[in-house]
Amino acid sequence: MTIIDSLIMGFVEGITEFLPVSSTAHLILTARLLGLEENMALKAYETIIQLGAILAVLFIYKERLTGSFSLWIKLSFAFIPTGIAGLFLYSYIKEFFTPSATVWFMVFAGIVFIAVEKLYKEKEHHLDDPSDLSYKKSFFVGLFQAIALLPGISRSGATIIGGLLLGMKRRASVEFSFLLAVPTMFVATGYEIYKGYNDFVFDSLITLGIGFISSFIFSYIAVKWFLSFIEKYTFIPFGIYLIVSGLGFYFIL
Repeated sequence: MTIIDSLIMGFVEGITEFLPVSSTAHLILTARLLGLEENMALKAYETIIQLGAILAVLFIYKERLTGSFSLWIKLSFAFIPTGIAGLFLYSYIKEFFTPSATVWFMVFAGIVFIAVEKLYKEKEHHLDDPSDLSYKKSFFVGLFQAIALLPGISRSGATIIGGLLLGMKRRASVEFSFLLAVPTMFVATGYEIYKGYNDFVFDSLITLGIGFISSFIFSYIAVKWFLSFIEKYTFIPFGIYLIVSGLGFYFIL
């Protein structure tokens, strides 16, 4: 992997991790277009640069995350379904990890996004602060996140849809999705490191560092941009993008 390859992979990870567009599918496509060999070393690299994306959210929401113990409990409640599903069902879910299944799940997710937005009407009484989400509703948002274990289903997209259906305003659902990413991605990344620590060998720490920093910078930019975007627009453009990109990936992967 060259420095340019690493910069591009970090850019793609950073831009797509928190937008509802399936970062996994985009990283797979990017790696293929760059001619990178799909092996455990590449998987290990992607796991490490994902930490850069997590760090960006921690940096943006450090005051909220350090100032509310109850919020951490709610995030823990929301993580439970994903943790259980990942622990007991992953061996079955991984059978769906094929290029064709990935792109069709993307198309399906895009259709669902558009349908939910067409039915959704933001109202004054809808929850506008993710910290005020009840423990019960936090758990139910977590159920939606568990669906994102399927390939092509965006984690952020699934949790955002869950938040909308549970009566959250668009910004609140997006912010809860960002916050929930912290424990979810830390656990997932930690598990990947534990499971494949023998594969975490790289020819150049400089290349890895560039990917990590690139992921952090572009995740920060993407999160800030997304929050500004949903103040003015709906999620329908992302639904359209998922459908179009999913069909496009079908002919490329």
